[in-house]
Amino acid sequence: MKGGSISISTKFKNLKIEKQARIINAAMKEFVNSGYDKASTNEIVKEAQISKGSLFNYFKNKKDLYLFLIEYSMNIIEEIYEKIDMKERDLFKKIHQVGMVKLNIQKKSPLVFDFLKSLGNENGPEVKFDIDRIKGSIMDDGLKKIYQNIDWSKFREGVDPEKAVHILNWTMVGFAELQMAKIDSFDQVGLEIFNEWNSYSEILRRCFYKDGEE
Repeated sequence: MKGGSISISTKFKNLKIEKQARIINAAMKEFVNSGYDKASTNEIVKEAQISKGSLFNYFKNKKDLYLFLIEYSMNIIEEIYEKIDMKERDLFKKIHQVGMVKLNIQKKSPLVFDFLKSLGNENGPEVKFDIDRIKGSIMDDGLKKIYQNIDWSKFREGVDPEKAVHILNWTMVGFAELQMAKIDSFDQVGLEIFNEWNSYSEILRRCFYKDGEE
């Protein structure tokens, strides 16, 4: 994907940041509201206050624009892992870090996370294959970074780390899906959701860790 979009978006990346942001926000909003197939480039250029010719000077078609937005969003996700302490060896402390950093980034860029959420409901045949491949990559890469350098000696004797990780993954994914179903936009995400997750995380920590381990 990156190999295909970098050359297409070179002119776009040379634009002023403010103009880039207008186009990105307008395009994301239209794709979120209408879905890929029904999304109108006319609405995008109107919202972005540019000409249609300009848009297709930066991106050769709607699909290229869409894939660029996914790449852009993935770079925002990458910021989460750049801001956490990858040397942290306590699994639950690391997950707490990820949650706090993610919450702060969501507050700054809620539309990016609305767009990523919309990928889960997107069935447009032109982009479905790319979405499925990229979503799997986001999940796999994120989990690898969370579990990197973990001190498994904190776990109780008899607790299989691999099975514990499966339980933790299922809990995190299930919790995220439940919370996303409750909201219309990530504008609505606040500290209360993070605190609710912590209550689940604390139960799991007590189940998995030796007595007295913090």
